[in-house]
Amino acid sequence: MNETAPSRDTVLVVDDSPETLGFLTEAMEADGQTVLVASSGEAALRIIARITPDMILMDAVMPGMDGFETCRRLKANAELSHVPVIFMTGLTETEHVVHALESGGVDYLTKPINLDELRARIRVHLANARSAQSARVALDAAGRHLLALSEASRVLWATPQANRLLAAPPGGDALGAIAARVRDWSAAAGGMARLSGESLAVDAGGGQTLQLTCLGAIGADEYLFRLSSTGASRQEEATLRQHFRLTQRESEVLMWIAQGKSNRDIAEILGLSPRTVNKHLEQVYTKLGVENRASAAIKATQVLASPLGS
Repeated sequence: MNETAPSRDTVLVVDDSPETLGFLTEAMEADGQTVLVASSGEAALRIIARITPDMILMDAVMPGMDGFETCRRLKANAELSHVPVIFMTGLTETEHVVHALESGGVDYLTKPINLDELRARIRVHLANARSAQSARVALDAAGRHLLALSEASRVLWATPQANRLLAAPPGGDALGAIAARVRDWSAAAGGMARLSGESLAVDAGGGQTLQLTCLGAIGADEYLFRLSSTGASRQEEATLRQHFRLTQRESEVLMWIAQGKSNRDIAEILGLSPRTVNKHLEQVYTKLGVENRASAAIKATQVLASPLGS
């Protein structure tokens, strides 16, 4: 009976010292891990653009782009933000340790590296990353457009569905716009904790406006936000509202019905309960003179397809 071999963890080691690269590669390959190596921050980013490692060991001090900047750049990509980065550094002053953590690192080791300590920390952070990623996959399977930000408005992670929404405007910088707006929003409110339950519209560029709702703290420095797209559909919603003499909420529900969304999806997008969506939908049926969502969707699509909305 053939058994499937257990998958090997992939670790990217970034260090400008050939001796360190060789030493760590030999040790981790002996532990059954697949090792990728990069001798600079630029080389590390090129590798990560093609292959997503399970873990990154990052030298803090390197010529050119140092480890702190390299980490900040890869963490700016929400699709890579879940990858744990452990810094390796000979710098032991508190300010350097803080710098490593603020750059997105989850831990740090001082050189010379103690292999037993390194193995223990890798095990812990890989287990934590797998657990967190499993939760995000589950949220995505439930159709959740969610992302988490730190107190400093750094994007910690996002579900795949949220990533797709953030990538929708080809000419925009949705992540950058969100981070900047939330930073100002939080400062004006007196801290991220005060935003719970509040919503904010963010111009994501490329003609898209995103609705950002703070759902509250889920960790010591982790705040959960729900995303929904509002700007691209404002004109469609207004057209349906005027044509069928609907309320704003009814026209919003009809617009999403025309786009094939389920009641559950619409409830998530609009921040309503599925029961409330169903009540709005009953009013929509009455005003459109139809009996089901398919007929309502057809009527809405016909109106939206008309150049004059008539």
